[in-house]
Amino acid sequence: MSNWVKVLLLEDIPKLGARVVRAKDKEIGVFRLADDQVYAINNQCPHKGGPLSQGIVYGDKVACPLHSWKISLVDGKAEEPDVGETACFKTKVEDGIVYLELKA
Repeated sequence: MSNWVKVLLLEDIPKLGARVVRAKDKEIGVFRLADDQVYAINNQCPHKGGPLSQGIVYGDKVACPLHSWKISLVDGKAEEPDVGETACFKTKVEDGIVYLELKA
């Protein structure tokens, strides 16, 4: 069973930026790309737990602010040669409102 949760307005996320939301005891980074696509991943880098929401967003990736690991916003995987991944969450935008799908 899934549960779509309203988390914030699209306009509250700067283009090529992120905001942090807390849902079900998780800290989730919600990212907005240049073309207004929205992705959500666990806010911790799989390397040393750096806050991904504070990293630099480019294309569909974010560079961790601690050690510059590149993490895909699409699938949460670290770019080679680094190895690791972080959880991803489904998103949707309706009428300018961003929703996350959280498993029940």
